[in-house]
Amino acid sequence: MRISDDFLMELRMRCDITDIISGYVQLKRRGRNLVGLCPFHNEKTPSFTVYPENGSFYCFGCGAGGEVVSFIRRVENLDFHEAVRFLCDRTGMAMPSDGFDDSMAQRRRRIYEMNREAARFFHESLMGEKGRAALEYYKRRGYSAKTIKRFGLGYAPDEWRALLTHLRQKGYSYEEIYEANLANKSEKNGKASFYDNFRNRVMVPIIDPRGNVVAFGGRVLDDSKPKYINTSDTPVYKKSLGVFGLNFAKNSKESSLILVEGYMDAIALHQAGFTNSIACLGTALTGEMAHLLSRYADEILICYDNDEAGRKATGRAIDVFSSIGMKMRVIRLSGGKDPDEILKNFGAEKFRKLIEGAENDIEFALLKAREGLDLESSDGKVRYLSLAAEILSKVKNSIAVEVYVSRLAEELNVEKTAITARISQLKRNNALRNEKKRYEDIQRESMTRMTKLKLHGDTAVRAVRAQERIISLLYNNPGFFPAVSERLSEESFTVPHLGRIFRFMSARAKENSGFELTLFSGELSPQEMDELVRLLKQSEGCFGTKKELLDCVGVLENEAQQKIQSTVDVSKMSDEEYKAQFEKLVKNKKGK
Repeated sequence: MRISDDFLMELRMRCDITDIISGYVQLKRRGRNLVGLCPFHNEKTPSFTVYPENGSFYCFGCGAGGEVVSFIRRVENLDFHEAVRFLCDRTGMAMPSDGFDDSMAQRRRRIYEMNREAARFFHESLMGEKGRAALEYYKRRGYSAKTIKRFGLGYAPDEWRALLTHLRQKGYSYEEIYEANLANKSEKNGKASFYDNFRNRVMVPIIDPRGNVVAFGGRVLDDSKPKYINTSDTPVYKKSLGVFGLNFAKNSKESSLILVEGYMDAIALHQAGFTNSIACLGTALTGEMAHLLSRYADEILICYDNDEAGRKATGRAIDVFSSIGMKMRVIRLSGGKDPDEILKNFGAEKFRKLIEGAENDIEFALLKAREGLDLESSDGKVRYLSLAAEILSKVKNSIAVEVYVSRLAEELNVEKTAITARISQLKRNNALRNEKKRYEDIQRESMTRMTKLKLHGDTAVRAVRAQERIISLLYNNPGFFPAVSERLSEESFTVPHLGRIFRFMSARAKENSGFELTLFSGELSPQEMDELVRLLKQSEGCFGTKKELLDCVGVLENEAQQKIQSTVDVSKMSDEEYKAQFEKLVKNKKGK
């Protein structure tokens, strides 16, 4: 059973979509609507649009679309009922206690409970006889007993089925343990064999901002490979959103977050008093992570390792945070290759001074550009000014550009107008390049889609367009359903997701129920919601007529008839089969 329409509509009325999305995306008004940088993909030009009038959103870049519930589903990585519960908690509404299928929510709860039990097991293993070497490893790193307990650090025994046996005794099935990525599976002779994913590693539980254990990171005790193993994607965890320490850092009194490369560095910083420290997990910084962090801080302090890989990662991080307009500074490490080493060698005060001397992203880029150049030579000056102009051409703050241009002109004894002219030229080139790329992306997406359709011939192209238009026409004109109820079914649609959308719309039309987007969010997948919103945006202001609907249905019937004629050998039909086929053809033609 589903949550009642009345409840969903009440929830929609209480949840202002602009207020909800503003907590995740920086929105700017554009006419009646609002725009911002999409939280679901990296972009530099806003293509994410919020429509307050009908409570919907749509990204013209990646195609994500829906309403307030589907937005929360995506951005918080929740299923439908969890997203409804999330919004209920926000608005003070009581979640319906029964009347809906929460099987996915139950699966996720089981994984949360299993992960917490696994964390207990790893911690107890660390404190027991088997964990001596692991405990010594933590002590060598300088971790106190308080830190080990605070972060729930643990140890995975050097055994093939230690955790598996423990979780089985707690009532979890092999498949559940495998789904949580706490076990791996091998198949021989058609029989599955399960074994622990983490073995002989120090274990760090990853806890989300709501306090759930969602994943684990495991590090070897020596220098063997692979050095780190992290939990893969599961129903409760996405690697692209994996951030360590945010559950503690979000409660820090600091308005900034210190971003380091690994969780070991983050733990060391927390122990030294820098409780706003976090680390990304097992992957390069993503746009999704950047959007997540922007909810908890006004500024990011990037503190990656002092080596070539760290410097490259810093450059990439600057680009990602710049793309969402996030304020940032870069901590340049001296006296050690990473924060942990600096803390060991010089203590917390040294690191605090490094924070105070942190450079903003522009200063960092300019200093990096001048490395290895002889600024006393003409060639060195020209090269540096060229690189500096490229850097400043990407800066949106005109006051900041003016300040740095003045500094460059004074330092290198050149005219400000020359530097400004070059920056202006590069800005124009960048704008044209971005516009061209956006146009090419749209064209490429359109061409790819049409190419796939044309593989099945021009008839298929017409049929798919007809199916899309049928969905738009029926959504905008529910009163048209009786005219096609005998001629259309889910099976009439050759595009499966359009068939599923039609089935749900048809059921609601028979019940005389409403067609609000919120009422679709529990029945359609996020991808199906994307498609429905895309079709509605295409048909905006063009509601169509019943004749157009019947013409589109005719296109589908023609294609279906052609398929029958091309696959059925009439000469082999019985008299009864031929008569039935003929009568169906006549009926279809009369219906048009």
